Amino acid sequence: MSSPVRIAISMGDPAGIGPEVTLKAITSPILSAAIAPILVGDAAVWRETADRLGLSLEFRPPRQAGRAGAVALVEASTLEAATRVPGWPRDAATAAACGEAAYAAILAAARLVQDGQAAALVTAPISKAHVAAAGHDIPGHTELLAALCGGVPVRMMMAGDRLRVVLATTHMALAEVPRRLTRELILETIMLTADSLHRHFALAAPRVAVAGLNPHAGEDGRFGDEEGRLIAPAVQGARQLGVNVEGPLAADGLFAQAVNGRYDAIVCMYHDQGLGPFKLLHFADGVNFTVGLPFIRTSPDHGTAFDLAGTGQADPSSMIAALRLAARLAPG
Repeated sequence: MSSPVRIAISMGDPAGIGPEVTLKAITSPILSAAIAPILVGDAAVWRETADRLGLSLEFRPPRQAGRAGAVALVEASTLEAATRVPGWPRDAATAAACGEAAYAAILAAARLVQDGQAAALVTAPISKAHVAAAGHDIPGHTELLAALCGGVPVRMMMAGDRLRVVLATTHMALAEVPRRLTRELILETIMLTADSLHRHFALAAPRVAVAGLNPHAGEDGRFGDEEGRLIAPAVQGARQLGVNVEGPLAADGLFAQAVNGRYDAIVCMYHDQGLGPFKLLHFADGVNFTVGLPFIRTSPDHGTAFDLAGTGQADPSSMIAALRLAARLAPG
């Protein structure tokens, strides 16, 4: 029987559902024997969440967490009691404190993986607005982790049993997307996708599809020239490098083909082009996997859900899926 995989789990926003879905996930029968979690964040948040859920857990430093009922915990912040209340933060100062705690948890959890103390990283949801209020101007986890790893090129992959999508651009205004797209960016996205499918998902010859930006993939330039000017040359460049790739293809019919088994992943030009169809299929069990990092990082495919926080009603399915995928992809 293989040993449990050590996974560092960052708390996310302490006022959100991250702590709740994490504790529900790590105590579920489907995961309890497969992973050795190392919780990272505010100790009082974890303890109070366990109490609200009626879980008898003992939180101890990693070196002392070997006995039954004990969960490894690395402290990264110390929030005041009034700041730890789940739900929408009551004022700007509380929001900033929550953002700082979430940011500190990410840094500490990433260090555990980089130092070899954990085999993979799973991140609970953060509020980008709260992190920004704390003075950290980052678009999201993906960009922060890339910076922590020296600025390596990364992409967001959303992975499920039926569909995988990879985004060429992520968190930006839709009007900005055509200005950000370049042949080099799209080619790099295709290559990162193919490499990840081969290395992490054990596909010998992965089949990659590339969506067009415009309706009908531009209709031969009638609805836009990005397909002929940027996307097609990138696809051709990837083919010359040995990738089995097709595109640009009209997005309106592409996702059904992938779900039916024709492609192993779709490279999408912007956030909602990929995440809309993906969440239709994998709203509860989708996983965010960061392509290009030197370590495995996954995350549940949902946000902080402040309206649910503290109620005990948050669904842990996506966190369970994120932990299962991290354990499966982590180096042995």
